[in-house]
This record gives sequence, structure tokens and C-alpha cells, in this order.
Amino acid sequence: MAGTVVFALSGILLACRSRMDPIGMLVLAAVTAVGGGTLRDLVLGVAPVFWIRDPTYLWVILATVLCALVGFHYIHRLNRVVLPVADAFGLALFVIIGANKAMLLGTSGVVAVLMGLFTGVAGGMIRDVLARRVPMVLCREVYATAAIAGGVVFVALASLGAPRLGILLSLVTTLGLRLAAIRWQLALPVLAWVVIEPSPGQSASSRAADADAAAEPADPASMPADGNDAPLTSARETATSADVARPKMRVRMVSRSKAARLWPEDEDVD
Repeated sequence: MAGTVVFALSGILLACRSRMDPIGMLVLAAVTAVGGGTLRDLVLGVAPVFWIRDPTYLWVILATVLCALVGFHYIHRLNRVVLPVADAFGLALFVIIGANKAMLLGTSGVVAVLMGLFTGVAGGMIRDVLARRVPMVLCREVYATAAIAGGVVFVALASLGAPRLGILLSLVTTLGLRLAAIRWQLALPVLAWVVIEPSPGQSASSRAADADAAAEPADPASMPADGNDAPLTSARETATSADVARPKMRVRMVSRSKAARLWPEDEDVD
């Protein structure tokens, strides 16, 4: 329930940034809080899904939205410090819940890890898509990676017969990675198109070579048959000269900070 409240708050904050009405706030809060668990149950074939068997989750989401409408100025202050940390705790718990439920249904370890990942991050992805944003887990700090690492630790230790130790170490792993990412803004490198400009030295030498070639007398063998004095230039030489002067596009692995400098994005106002 605590994780449901925290995830619902993140949906409410994004709805306010996107200038949505109270219904929009309720929708984003609901999909963030129960979307991952719903997707997990649907994939595993569990019917009915958990919030239909226990509607308490829906009442908790509704109460969270009402409290946010009344005291949004106070909740908004949680966004910078308290809410990301609480979200990390919710992520760690949801990963364990999802992986454990999959293992109880007799799935393999890989499927259990994926179900833990779905439970922790799928709701946030649906929230971002509804708000017309690139999902945070695809382009921001370490988030899905922390969920996968925590799920692997829990599934491995639970398979070895130590589920309690698995819960503890999974919490430490997910929380440690996520809190470190929040503190130091850690992120995986990204694939980016990088423009490689020709260096000044290459450009100058190329121009000097062209000038020297123009000043030298033309080779009679390169003269056209009709007696024209202009020397023939091969297509290969022309292409080589053009390649030197033209900027080139290359794919490089760059850090998030460098990618932000290459393509600055409009950040949300907190």
C-alpha cells in the first residue's frame, strides 16, 4: 500500500505538469500505481487481477488523489528529495512482489525476473506514454537496471532455498543502485549521432594541395582530345576532396551529459 501511494503521487505530479484536470490526475495515478501489477497478472494468466480481488488499492489511489488536490503545495515540495527516495523503496518492494508471485506460479527464473521488472516499471512507462513523454526508464537515470539487478538477486537466492535472505539482499541491491543514481545522477551511456567536423589542419592542407595542383602545368596526357587546356580531374579525386571538406556523421556511445549538450531538451519546471 505504501508503494501504491508513492507511485500514485508520481503520477499526480506528472499530471499537474502536463496541465491535466482531476480526472487526468486520477488516471495517471491509477496506471502508475497498479499498471505494472496489472500487466504482470495478465501476462501470467492470473484472473481476476489483484486490484479486482482486493479493491482496497483503488480506494487508496482515490484517497491519494483527493489529498493531493487539497494539499498539493505541500506534496509538490516532496518532488525534489523525499519522493524520489520513496519511489526507490516502492520500486524495490514491487520488484520482489512481482518476482515472488511469478515463482509461486511455477515460472522459470528468467520469467520471474521479468515479472518483477514489469511490476516495478511498467506502470511508470504507461504513465509517461499517456502524458506524451519518452518513458523515464528508457532515457534517464539507472532505473530498470536496478530493478533487474534486484530481481536477479532475489530469484537466485530464493531458488537456493534462502528467500528471506533474498528479500534482504534484493532490497539492498535495488535501493543501493537507485539511490546512487539519484545522488550522483548515474546513467547508462547512449547511442548518439555525432557530427565530426573536418579539422582546420586537414582543410588548410587540402586547400594548399588544390592550389599547388592548379598552379602546376597540366600533364599533356590528361589533356582532352579537342585541345581544351583544362586538365581532366578523375571522379575519385573529386569524391576524395569532397569527403575531406564535408562533415561526417558517426554513431558513438556518449554519456548522458554529452548527449544533453548535443541535443538540449526542455526540462520540466519543478
